[in-house]
Order: sequence, then structure tokens, then C-alpha cells
Amino acid sequence: MTFSVVPVPAEIRPVPQESFQITAATRVRALGAASPVGAYLSEILAIPSGADGEISLEIGETGVGDAGYRLDVSRAGVVLTANTGTGLFAGVQTLRQITDGQGLVQGCEILDYPRFRHRGAMLDVARHFYSPAEVKRYIDQLAQYKINVLHLHLTDDQGWRLDIESWPKLATIGGATQIGGGPGGCYTQAEYRDIVAHATSRHITVIPEIDIPGHVNAALVAYPELSCDGVAPLPFTTTGTATGFSSLSTDKEITYRFVEDVLTEVAALTPGEYLHIGTDETHATPGEGAQNFIRRVLPMVTGLGKKAMGWHEILKATPDAVAQFWSKKAPDPLVTEAALNGTKILLSPANKVYLDMKYTPDSPIGFKWAGYIELRDAYDWDPGTYLDAVPEDAILGVEAPLWSEHLRSRDDLDFMAFPRIAAVAELGWSPRSAHGWENFATRLAQHGPRWEAEGIAFYRSPQIPWA
Repeated sequence: MTFSVVPVPAEIRPVPQESFQITAATRVRALGAASPVGAYLSEILAIPSGADGEISLEIGETGVGDAGYRLDVSRAGVVLTANTGTGLFAGVQTLRQITDGQGLVQGCEILDYPRFRHRGAMLDVARHFYSPAEVKRYIDQLAQYKINVLHLHLTDDQGWRLDIESWPKLATIGGATQIGGGPGGCYTQAEYRDIVAHATSRHITVIPEIDIPGHVNAALVAYPELSCDGVAPLPFTTTGTATGFSSLSTDKEITYRFVEDVLTEVAALTPGEYLHIGTDETHATPGEGAQNFIRRVLPMVTGLGKKAMGWHEILKATPDAVAQFWSKKAPDPLVTEAALNGTKILLSPANKVYLDMKYTPDSPIGFKWAGYIELRDAYDWDPGTYLDAVPEDAILGVEAPLWSEHLRSRDDLDFMAFPRIAAVAELGWSPRSAHGWENFATRLAQHGPRWEAEGIAFYRSPQIPWA
């Protein structure tokens, strides 16, 4: 047997003679704070849990922080120890990967912990709507690779996807469209809570994005009084790269009442620490309107007990927010200066981790404005040194956005995300010293059969010797 764990652990010592065989008599033991993860593992392995068991999950001191774990597999059983349930959950994902289809767990000693705090994936549900069940399926896929953040792009020109009770036409009118026409869709608050709860059960934090003051055509169709001229625009349902043509009026008080109402409801529905307020491509916002708007909205975010996050254009107005760097060009002097002065940077360089980019010129769907991104392109870079003069401790982490202009089905989502999301997961989790393309390609090859068994319609990159 070979170890094919992705992301690769910080420390791993194979002990092949000590492999453990799961049988019909095997039990999972997880007491107290370990119980929820134990129940999850019992379900995954289809074996019962009890007061005693050969597979033991324990909360205890490991010296590897809140997200790390220790995993020891011998012929006598499996012992998984972590400081927190989050660490146990991460260890369970490794345990799943070292267990073959016959229930044989590879003997080993593993000590593991993440490199970066934020290891994220963004899903755009505004351009094409994805049902709650489809979002939860994606959450389950992400969790297997120790992704711990799902950034939901809930609003854009093509659609508004979260019911806001104080502004009901956002759902009924703003949510009624998507690219290519069709019915669109909008999450009720109960559905959104269910998505957040499911993510929490998988130790994934949801960061909701309400993209303002631009990217708001769907909101203006519903409430034209929020626009600069007070005239309702036509619904925007085309594909293509048209952006930056819509804007909230930054001079009207009703705009700020609208924003405060929306953010208040979103904050109440979302337990995570961040609210993402977009702030990108504000080409249609007159003069200094965008900067003034951001400065006025930031206190609303902090007043709700949240921290602000925005695309890196937010730094034109303030350094007091996490800046998500999305450009395909580096360095950016504004980002560099902010990082050196204490602003945290989240890396999403378009030419590395934008999952809506084509793999090759022959890819059936996707954009190419940021370049073609084959699997090795997504893997072969270092987030810790990507931005010149920016130290690694200024990097919050890495996140892979999946914009949905071309995603018309669940299979399209699978095809664009996999296998690249596994590469991004390793960049975010594993220590730099453990990165290496050839080794990664060999390990990832063994994941093809797993994805097939799970019904994931992944891209079979010719760069991988698939099992």
C-alpha cells in the first residue's frame, strides 16, 4: 500500500506491518466533546459507536493547535487525538484516505496541522443558482480536503439569492433570473440557516458576500429607487465578462438604510466572524462615491459584531478589512503597503486559483481571460512568497473562487472544481517543505476511483497518471 493523503500531512511515518483491519465487530469510541465527530465517522465507515472501541477519538493535548491532530494506527486499533473537535474532524479525513475499500487502515504515525488559517472555496450562486442540496454536496466534497471556509457569492447583477425580509422584492424579483434566463432561485432564510448548519457540522465556516456598491443590477430591478437615476434597469441574463456597469446610489440615504437592513439580517443568520461586502469593479459609481460608501458601511459591519472582508479594491478606501487579492498581476503596491502595515491578505490570484478558467484551449466550458489553468498551474506556486515584499504572516490564507457564468449543472461544478480544489487545499494546509509536484501527482492519482465512487464528474487531467 502507498500513502496517497491529500493534503499531505506535516509529518507521516508509515508502519506497514501495523495496519489495522476493520471488521463487523469494530466499534468507534468517542466520548464527550469527541462524540459529534465520532458519530460522523461511524456513519462514514458504517460501523457502530460505543463506550469501547478499537477506533478511538479523543480530545487531549497534542501540541498542534486548534486544527491539528495526531493519528496512530497499529494492529490493535486506531487512536486519533486532537485539541478540539475541529482537529478530530481533520484527522478523520486523513483516516478515510488511508482506509481502502476492504476496510484495511494503513499502519502509520501522523502528526499534522495547517499552514494557513483560511483554506477556502468560493461558490458563485448568483450567476447560476445552485439548490441547497447542491451546495451541501459541495460542502461535503470540500470537507474531505480540509477546506474550512465556504465563501458564498450571494448577489450579483444576474441574481439576488438570499431572502431579506425587510426588502422582500429582492427575493421575488431580484432572485427570479439567472444567466441564460430560466427561473433563477433564492434561498429562504430557513434554507440558508440549514446550509450554514450543515457547513458547521463539517467544520466549515460560511462567509456570505453581499457585493456592493457595484454588481447590483438584480437589486436595482427590484428596487429602482436605489439606483442613481431612479429608473429600473432591465434584468441582466447574458453570459460574457460584462462587469462594473451597475451601482447603488451613494448619495441617497435610502441606500444606507437598505445596506444596513440587509447586513443586519445576513449577520443574524451567519455565526462566522466575517461579512464580505464585495467592493470590486465599481466603474459605474461616480467620483469618490465608492470610497465614501465603503467608509460609511464599515462601521455598520463592525457594529454587528463582524469583521469586514472585500476584494482588494477595498484598500482604496480603508486598510481596516481583510483584502481578497484577485488580480492576475503581482505585485500590487496598494496591497503590499497595506500588508506591511498590518492588513491581512487573502490570496485568490485569478491566474492560479480561479476555477472558472479553462484548463486548456480544448476545455468545453470556462473563461480564459486570466489564462489557462491546468492542474500543475494551480499547484505549482507558493502562497507564502507570491506577493513580493509581503511576509507570509500577513497572508490569511488561500481561496479558490468558482464563478458560475458557465456552470449550468452539478456536473459542470464538479468538472471545474476537481481536481484543482485538491491542489489548492494542499497549498493551504501542508507545510511548504512538503510541496512537490511529482509527489502530489502520484498521490492524487489514487483519488480518481474515490471521486468516481462519489459521482464526482472530475476533469481527467493528462498531467496525472490516474489509477
